[in-house]
Amino acid sequence: MTWSLDTAAVVGAVCLASGFLVPTIVRRVPEPVTPEAEVDEADTTTPEDLTDLSTITPPDTVADEPKELYADIAALPGLAWKSALAAGVVGALLGGKVGWHWELLYLVYLVPVGVALAVVDWRTRLLPTRLIAPSYGVVLVLVVAATLLTGDYDDLVRAGWGWFAYGVLFFATWWIYPPAMGYGDVRLSGLLGIALGYLGWGELVVGIFGAFVVGGPGGLILSMLKVVDRKANPFGPAMLIGAVLGVLFGPWYAGHYVV
Repeated sequence: MTWSLDTAAVVGAVCLASGFLVPTIVRRVPEPVTPEAEVDEADTTTPEDLTDLSTITPPDTVADEPKELYADIAALPGLAWKSALAAGVVGALLGGKVGWHWELLYLVYLVPVGVALAVVDWRTRLLPTRLIAPSYGVVLVLVVAATLLTGDYDDLVRAGWGWFAYGVLFFATWWIYPPAMGYGDVRLSGLLGIALGYLGWGELVVGIFGAFVVGGPGGLILSMLKVVDRKANPFGPAMLIGAVLGVLFGPWYAGHYVV
């Protein structure tokens, strides 16, 4: 495995600094509007209704525990330095592997965003569209910029195929068996497909396979250890870890198994 120590140091430092922004990123995500919230806003209960026992919710119909607020997640003690450390390590790994190439344009952007998504999904089992959707635009612009700078349009075409392959696979899984994953995972898959596909076929294949390995057996182990709920195992962090594994080991896979 080739390694660039100077790139690892520089990119790791940049991502370490950007990782301190994760609490701010999480805090700025708007809360989802739920049917219950809409009912509360339109509540027309009168004082007379309060005397009607039929309006009282029986104990056995109490709603599930509400989602943890993004503002509360952002205020968690130590989140800033923990996120910075995670972003720094990931940035160093990606920078050391990729080296001084234009792919770093979008990879450096995705590191703090990926950490923020992993934190939110781990705490809430949700991947906010308001964080993923803008990232599509940013990554697409940076991918096109990298293509113009390198002049290799095959990479851009492969990024499109990566978006299609990863996205279709996850959409099909969600459509056939929705309990297996949320639609936020489908949205994230397309973004990771673009990033990995631009790098190479090996990175794409290892990234997808790595997500299922980490999220499958890895999730089973975590549920057995009571770290996560077996029925509510977040898949976003596994996808992001799989993407990192794709960058690190994709070239090796391509050299051995891809003609």
